[in-house]
Amino acid sequence: MKISIGNDHAGPDYKKAIVAFLEQNGHKIINHGTDTFDSVDYPDFGHLVAKDVETGKVDFGIVICGSGNGINMTVNKHQGIRAALCWTKEIATLARQHNNANIISIPARFTSIQQTIEMVDIFLNTNFEGGRHESRVKKITC
Repeated sequence: MKISIGNDHAGPDYKKAIVAFLEQNGHKIINHGTDTFDSVDYPDFGHLVAKDVETGKVDFGIVICGSGNGINMTVNKHQGIRAALCWTKEIATLARQHNNANIISIPARFTSIQQTIEMVDIFLNTNFEGGRHESRVKKITC
């Protein structure tokens, strides 16, 4: 699987751990995030991840900022993106099963790195259920 990841200054440690986990599991990563804790603007990285997913360059995206909200709002401005802000494994599961989310947003200041890795693993390995959820997901697009 090919995955695009982007983060601001709240997420370098999270990104490093996620990338190591994903590469150990055979995934290819496109890294658009910062590797430092110097202040940067999360939209700059979020837009790059969203474009990768939007164009089919990657299968999924992962975005990280302090609350997860700003970068989540950014990526959801793109057509075809269904990003879900996740802070538990259960939310990550439902985001895929019911919403066919294609980007997971991580709130670095509200989850541990271990929780984050578990959420990412579940997100990437959970299938969309379709069925009754299909028509709802289609209604998301304007």
